[in-house]
Amino acid sequence: MSLPILTDRLWFPPVSAALSDGLLALGGDLSAQRLLLAYQNGIFPWFEGEMPMWWAPNPRFVLFPEDLRVSKSMKAVFRKNTFQFSINRAFDSVIRCCQQIERPDQDSTWITDKVLRGYTDLHRGGYALSAEAWHENQLVGGLYGVWIGHVFFGESMFARQSNASKFAFISLVEKLKTQGVKIIDCQAHTNHLESLGAKMIPRFEFMEILRKETTKTGNLTDME
Repeated sequence: MSLPILTDRLWFPPVSAALSDGLLALGGDLSAQRLLLAYQNGIFPWFEGEMPMWWAPNPRFVLFPEDLRVSKSMKAVFRKNTFQFSINRAFDSVIRCCQQIERPDQDSTWITDKVLRGYTDLHRGGYALSAEAWHENQLVGGLYGVWIGHVFFGESMFARQSNASKFAFISLVEKLKTQGVKIIDCQAHTNHLESLGAKMIPRFEFMEILRKETTKTGNLTDME
């Protein structure tokens, strides 16, 4: 089966056309408009090299905020005020840290300069946000993602100190709860996120949630 090659036209095939591994299409640009269209339709980019690869896996790895699990050790981290939390204090630094951090299971990063520009444009448009963990005024962990309606799409996280990314993630989930967010898309399975309560759901269920929840409104200014 051949994969569609995207051109300048803002279009994606239906997610039902994805291959068994979730790969849906190749090519296209990484403009803010295309990225928004992708997320609204349950699609995300991930690739190594120059050509974007677009994915819509089945099942989908997600976290329902009410299912968030905080371990005893993490509760102790919060009680000790080990880290300080912020939102959108350092978006550019967070995405660059995610780009530069070494990952044992990856030879290179998919966060190219084109990716940086695309998500920075989303951030400027009010659709992408960062969550930060600070220790002694130093950025030690964080994550960034895309927020549309009552859905948050997590993209990447990093930690330069033990528990820093978990702290930022847990703190963000608690904030997103106050804004009515119903689901957090984690895209692909990791043990790290499973330990926090994320689980697999069928793609059709994920798409139904998107159709309902991405049309609602969230207020980013209430988060900062």
